[in-house]
Amino acid sequence: MFQGAAALSLDAKGRLAIPARHRDALAKLAGSTLVLTAHPHRCLLIYPAPAWDPIRDKVLAGSSLEQHSALLKRLLVGFARDEEMDSAGRVLIAPELRNFAQLEKQVHLVGQGDHFELWSDAGWQKQQEAIFALGAELLPAGWENLPL
Repeated sequence: MFQGAAALSLDAKGRLAIPARHRDALAKLAGSTLVLTAHPHRCLLIYPAPAWDPIRDKVLAGSSLEQHSALLKRLLVGFARDEEMDSAGRVLIAPELRNFAQLEKQVHLVGQGDHFELWSDAGWQKQQEAIFALGAELLPAGWENLPL
């Protein structure tokens, strides 16, 4: 279970050092293979390879003749890259993906249960502002009694 947000820096080669607290879990789930891809909100998704496979298969099952399905395939599968985590726990973020998500040196790795989101500093700040702007309207219907 991946949770929490971490402010991190990409190195000069575009590599991201996965926080030590997540490395063992990733290694158990995926060995060293991670899948990175684009998300429609202009962040990146980072999945252990086995967790990505059923998502990829479901996306690919959609019709290429249906516009939204085809667009989603182009985004999620078209940008997907298998990357190996090195012995220091670093993963390369390809230039195409860095460009898509507008990643510069400062980034934010955000746990989302079975995967991570990787945000630019500006993108993560914008997400937080959107959350705060919603206030009480943030909770979906039926979640009013969520014990927090």
